[in-house]
Amino acid sequence: MEPEPGSRVGFSLKGSAGLIVAIVVVAVLLIMLPAYRWFFLISVLIGLVIAGGLALWHKLHPIEEEDVKPKRPLGL
Repeated sequence: MEPEPGSRVGFSLKGSAGLIVAIVVVAVLLIMLPAYRWFFLISVLIGLVIAGGLALWHKLHPIEEEDVKPKRPLGL
C-alpha cells in the first residue's frame, strides 16, 4: 500500500521523549567512539566560548527602549 502524497511516513519524538533519545544517542557515541569524545569536547568548549562572549556583549551593550524600532508592529 502506497502512502498518500503529502503524508509523512515514520515517527516523531516530541518534548521530553526526544530529549531523552538525544541524550542516550550522545552517551552511546561518547562511550563507543573515542574520536567522538574529542569532537564533543571541542564542540562544547566552542559553544561555551561563544555563549560567554554573547553574554558579555549583551551585558556591556544592553538593549535600550529606543533601540527597538517597531514598538507597535500591529498598531495595537
